[in-house]
Amino acid sequence: MIRAVVFDVGECLVDETREYGTWADWLGVPRHTFHAMFGAVIAQGRDYREVFQEFRPGFDLYEERDKRAAAGQPETFGEADLYDDVRPTLTQLRADGLWLGIAGNQTIHAGKILRELFTNDVDLIGTSDDWGASKPDPEFFRRVAEVTPFANDEILYVGDRVDNDLRPAVAAGMHTALVHRGPWATIQWRTEEAEKLPTFRVESLLELSGLIINFNEPAR
Repeated sequence: MIRAVVFDVGECLVDETREYGTWADWLGVPRHTFHAMFGAVIAQGRDYREVFQEFRPGFDLYEERDKRAAAGQPETFGEADLYDDVRPTLTQLRADGLWLGIAGNQTIHAGKILRELFTNDVDLIGTSDDWGASKPDPEFFRRVAEVTPFANDEILYVGDRVDNDLRPAVAAGMHTALVHRGPWATIQWRTEEAEKLPTFRVESLLELSGLIINFNEPAR
C-alpha cells in the first residue's frame, strides 16, 4: 500500500527550460546549441554536468554559481517555472490523505526557494546539500526513508530519470513513478528499464491520485 509520495524537483515539479537557457547565455553559447549538446550528453549516458565541460574545459559549476550570484544573475526558479499540474496534484494527494515530500539533488539556495514555494503543501523538503548525499547514491534514498514515517515499500518516489530516480529508489525497496517530460524522460522513455522498473508511467502528475487509489484498493 502506498502511504507517502515523494517528488524529485527538476523536470518533475520544476520546468528547467528557462534556467538552462540562462546557463547557455552565461557561457556565451547559442541556446539551441547548448540544448543540442545537453541532449547528446544525456543520450550517451554521461553526467549532465559534462555539458559545461564541452564548452569550457575546467568549468567548475559551484564556482560559476557563485560568480553568477555575484553578478546579479543567480541560478533560480519560481512559481512561474512550476509545471501546471504541480499545484492541483499536491492538493489532490493531500485530500487523499497521503503524506507528501520533496527530495532532490538541489543546492542550499534551491532548498530555500523550495521551502518558500511548498512549505504549506508538503510534510518534508530535503535536498542533497542538506543531507550530504546526491542521487543516485543509495545514501540519498536511505535519508528519504529515514525522514518518511512509513516503510520503504509504502513510499512512492516520483521522478523523470531512470538512472537517478527509478533505479536507486527501486533498489531501496520503494515504488516509483516515471513522469514523461524533460530531456531525460524523453530520451529514456522507451528503454527496457523505463518500461519495466516503475510502478506507474504517467504523462501528467494529475494521473497519480487515481493510480494510487486503484493500487491501494486491494489492501482496503
